[in-house]
Amino acid sequence: MARMTPGEWESLCDGCGRCCLNKLEDMDTRQVWHTNAACRLLDRHTCRCSDYAHRFREVPDCVRLTPDQVGTLGWLPWTCAYRRLAEARGLARWHPLVSGDPESVHRAGISVRGRAICETNVHDEQLEEHIIHWIRR
Repeated sequence: MARMTPGEWESLCDGCGRCCLNKLEDMDTRQVWHTNAACRLLDRHTCRCSDYAHRFREVPDCVRLTPDQVGTLGWLPWTCAYRRLAEARGLARWHPLVSGDPESVHRAGISVRGRAICETNVHDEQLEEHIIHWIRR
């Protein structure tokens, strides 16, 4: 992965939107729970960032995935192409680079399409009420 061009690296994103969901972490145990509250920049239909070029300015805590850090981000879902490649599992059959169809990730039920709400509709103290269990780590 470290030898990929920026374009090749970017093409690994399957467009599931799972990494854009807010997460809660227990600081003692380091356990992470995903919520259904998505970043305000996530287009919940396409499951892509609506302002990708400016995402770090608009959302300062947005994480830039790099080949060096992918293996250290335990909150990445098991379905994530970056994580799958870091773990030498290869791309899934529904991944758009394999299927040739960007809708395959949605048809496979991997994306957050129809499952996420915008974080602006949830107060921080309500996030625990939005924990989901359909994402496995």
